[in-house]
Amino acid sequence: MSKLLTTPAEVSALVNAVKVVAIVGVSDKPDRASNAVAKYLQDHSQYKLYFVNPLLETVLGEKSYKSLNEIPEQIDMVDVFRKPSDMEAVMDEAIFVKAKSFWMQLGISEAVQAERGVQAGMDVVQNLCLKVEFEKYVN
Repeated sequence: MSKLLTTPAEVSALVNAVKVVAIVGVSDKPDRASNAVAKYLQDHSQYKLYFVNPLLETVLGEKSYKSLNEIPEQIDMVDVFRKPSDMEAVMDEAIFVKAKSFWMQLGISEAVQAERGVQAGMDVVQNLCLKVEFEKYVN
């Protein structure tokens, strides 16, 4: 059953279950949070990472995809570093590719899009940092 995940146990279960993560809005600038999170996950996780930024060719030595639709395998989690007004378009793509979960980074909450994600069959997280939660919960 898909839902909005709010408890530590729910967030921990998700962070430990996912294998393929698409980071949308990743930056190639080292001072940006999206770059730091991507680099940390690249160095410390077993996740297969896909970077999505239509303005970049590569990020952290990896290909950057123009959209979620270009990613060649099933996406377990879409981790989003975009402003709240961009959530609808990113959610549309996540629904289209049948992503399993949708994660809005720290500082991002968008209730309408969260509900759309849940209705489409995704687990949804709002206003949390994947790096912080990974550090807390991955064994």
